[in-house]
Amino acid sequence: MPQVIGAILPLAIGVAISPIPIIAAILMLLSPRARSTGVGFLLGWLVGVIVAVTVFTLLAAVLPENDPDASKPIAGTIQLILGILLLLLAVRQWRSRPKHGEEPALPKWMSAIDSMTTGRGLLLGFVLAAVNPKNLLLAASAGIVIGSAGLSVGSEILAIAVFTVIAVISVAAPVIAYLVAADRMRGPLDALRGWLVHNNATVMAVLLLVIGVSVIGKGIGSF
Repeated sequence: MPQVIGAILPLAIGVAISPIPIIAAILMLLSPRARSTGVGFLLGWLVGVIVAVTVFTLLAAVLPENDPDASKPIAGTIQLILGILLLLLAVRQWRSRPKHGEEPALPKWMSAIDSMTTGRGLLLGFVLAAVNPKNLLLAASAGIVIGSAGLSVGSEILAIAVFTVIAVISVAAPVIAYLVAADRMRGPLDALRGWLVHNNATVMAVLLLVIGVSVIGKGIGSF
């Protein structure tokens, strides 16, 4: 169990350090419907993370290797593929960095956040957590680790819970802080949004590179 937790921690941090969802959450907290859309987005993000990692945990659980001391070529091959895909995403993020003095381009859907309802905020949170390619690959990697470790059902649930708590904390923190002290948080949240907008590509490229190499290493170690 400790080995599994140690293996999924970097993956959960990779999901947590996702500038675009954090920017989206902050924009919602600065919008006219801040409380309702912010909470809706957080709930969608939470459910999306749980669904994604649980699905891949269940899929990995059907793999034939159950002996923790035996080699796991199927799980290892899947991890190698996921690691390579993460490296490709890292290259893509690095190449998308804005040039010096250039304003970074944000997704067009962010312009509609001011008019977003609670339901749409919830749906957006779910999509960014469970369907976004980067988060999907990280959730899949975590699910492979958990599902192929031969844990009991209770231990698997605990591992998924640990992964989820860490993965959602970056979105939960600004939402909870805003709900507690809205007036005092507007300035810091706007400053954080600006920094994330200008450093999104660089942060994600470095993060994906490190995690991709780690996943590939775990895949090689499974043979």
